[in-house]
Amino acid sequence: MKKIKISPSILSANFGELGKEIERLDIAGADLIHIDVMDGHFVPNLTIGPPVIKALRKFTNIPFDVHLMISPVHKYIKDFAEAGSDIITIHPETTENLNDSITHTKEMKKKVGLSLNPDKPISLIKDYLKKIDLVLIMSVYPGFGGQKIYP
Repeated sequence: MKKIKISPSILSANFGELGKEIERLDIAGADLIHIDVMDGHFVPNLTIGPPVIKALRKFTNIPFDVHLMISPVHKYIKDFAEAGSDIITIHPETTENLNDSITHTKEMKKKVGLSLNPDKPISLIKDYLKKIDLVLIMSVYPGFGGQKIYP
């Protein structure tokens, strides 16, 4: 049986103490750190970008799973990869060519995740499952923390 991995999101962390919050996750034994990136375009909220990820990298060696809720995503993959992301998770509808975005991420020596909103069918990513490392099935519509979960 595969080990369950814990990937806490820092979306609800105290952003004024983000470095210390990351260190606490390290001490607590988190396997990954989930970082939600929002652009105010694909989703109606703004969060952090590559400079913050780069600054956080010095606080831990735990892999960063960076969930890009931005559009268009393709032109920013390199920035997030170079900032210290280990896994780059994207939504299929945020890129003109999903295969190209997957390939580009792999060329940056990063793992690739694909994310599906609650109303999106699994068929949207089915043809890519052998090329990726992670599937994130959203239980809420992206953009805000603390929402009611969709079954």
